[in-house]
Amino acid sequence: MTSLAETFARLADEGRPALVGYLPAGFPDVATSIRAIEAMVECGVDIVEVGFPYSDPVMDGPVIQVAAQQALAGGVRTSDVFEVVRASAATGAATVVMTYWNPVEHYGVDRFAETLADVGGTGLITPDLIPEEAGAWTDAAAKHGLEQVFLVAPSSTDERLALTAKAASGFVYATSVMGVTGARAQTSSRAPELVGRLRGVTDKPIGVGLGVSNGDQAAEVGAYCDAVIVGSALVRCLLDVPADDGIAAVRALATDLRTGVERARTTAG
Repeated sequence: MTSLAETFARLADEGRPALVGYLPAGFPDVATSIRAIEAMVECGVDIVEVGFPYSDPVMDGPVIQVAAQQALAGGVRTSDVFEVVRASAATGAATVVMTYWNPVEHYGVDRFAETLADVGGTGLITPDLIPEEAGAWTDAAAKHGLEQVFLVAPSSTDERLALTAKAASGFVYATSVMGVTGARAQTSSRAPELVGRLRGVTDKPIGVGLGVSNGDQAAEVGAYCDAVIVGSALVRCLLDVPADDGIAAVRALATDLRTGVERARTTAG
């Protein structure tokens, strides 16, 4: 298992931010989702976010909603999510699960943490779990050596940023815009300010997500953060196309995004 700490330390030596790629487990089917993740890593993704398909994804935009619905209609189960995590971790990339809290609670918090650690996962991103209500997960994560990644938004107060950053481990997930996930024509003008405010309260790595869809945007965002998180644009590659075409599109986009994060510090000047 590769940890987030090892990954960020290596990338600090390389002088570039991490490229984080998100794909839902079981979309468009379990086998293809594993192939797509392997392709992402081969083409330069450093950290993999395995999405847990969920029927009420309040933070996810239309692209990820469609993907999750397709995975659920295909019968994806929690055991499939863990198998995808196992395959992702086998690539050597640090692998985290992004999930709403209800599936974890339903499965059993300690049982979920134990299984995630057993299959090589490094932690959990929980968009609807706030630190004040995360006691059960904090205990289970500590017991099984997992990271807990919490989210902040441009609307978060300074007190909220400090509290969330203190509770988080691995990295702090900064959502660059208000609203749901989805590729956007322009990156957020509020994200640099949010990252700057976070730098004032924590020295933990900061990942910026929501809206990045190409290498130029990855270079722009990666100039001021520690990790560039890409989800919807990668998921879109697999929508409504034959599997081989989708995998090829994932490869092309991951390659473009990787060139973006590699020139991010140059972009920063």
